[in-house]
Amino acid sequence: MKSKRLEGREETILEPDLPIVDSHIHLFDLPNNRYMLDDYMADATGGHNIVASIYCETQVYSRTDGPEHLRPLGEVEFANGIAAMAATGQYGPCKVNHGIIGHANLSLGAQVGALLDRCMAAAPDRYRGVRHVAVEHPDDRPYKFIMTFKPPRGVLDTPGFPAGLAELEKRGLTFDAAVWDPTLPRLIALADQFPNLTFILNHMGTAVGVDMSPDEKAEIFARWRDNIRALAERPNVVCKTGGLGMPFWGFGFEAREDVVVSEELAKVWRPYFETAVEAFGPARCMMESNFPPDGRSSGYVPLWNAYKILTRGASAEEKAALYSGTAARIYRLEI
Repeated sequence: MKSKRLEGREETILEPDLPIVDSHIHLFDLPNNRYMLDDYMADATGGHNIVASIYCETQVYSRTDGPEHLRPLGEVEFANGIAAMAATGQYGPCKVNHGIIGHANLSLGAQVGALLDRCMAAAPDRYRGVRHVAVEHPDDRPYKFIMTFKPPRGVLDTPGFPAGLAELEKRGLTFDAAVWDPTLPRLIALADQFPNLTFILNHMGTAVGVDMSPDEKAEIFARWRDNIRALAERPNVVCKTGGLGMPFWGFGFEAREDVVVSEELAKVWRPYFETAVEAFGPARCMMESNFPPDGRSSGYVPLWNAYKILTRGASAEEKAALYSGTAARIYRLEI
């Protein structure tokens, strides 16, 4: 699928001095799909003041041998190596992979504890938690956009999953929750079950609208809004406000041949973005580019301009929380 990530660089940068911790990025080198340190730095130095970023797992660099439950260690080692390179300043001022979220098969229960200990030892200054992707949908429409593998259904309901979360809780680590909107009620139940574990909702719990009619989308939005508000009532849950460039939402920007500008993005994204920020509040929201997946809809420059358009009415204190403060606090970063 064609990437738009380099488009829109001629846009005037809004609020160029506003410090941003990009709370969710991926790096990988796959056939015909490469996004590595040089690619991210080209985006991060495009005009917005990106001071640091958080690496989130893709399982691309998992080990290919050894005990299966320990194989995700390879990706943490990879991400930490990239972070060490970026920390030298030779590639630019951004602290890339300043925090690292690895993968663990939490369905294995207490067995993941050994992996978590190894990851904490491998990247003691940066390893902050785990993501175990649990996206699922009752029909196949959104799966056509899955770039790697189709996650199995019922991940959050596997018998070992709560025991896996308990291992995170014991170590003061966080859980990045990647779910689509039909699974939000199950996530709410888990947040209640583990009130001392920090849950970080990825991509605002994506309201899937692929190939759906306006009436279907309206129904989905209402359901998603109600679940987001209910989830926000749990004080141990924070929200990554972003991911809106992925095609799962059904906005259709990925099919556009012309350059998508920030004003267009902001207009379409506004109801979803404002719902999430209103529900959680700026102190429990952190901004994310989710690059390169969100590069299917627009370039990195207009993406951040769009978010700055959406937060024009926010106070300086609220912007500081949204763009850097919440991420730094939740992921325990020194910026």
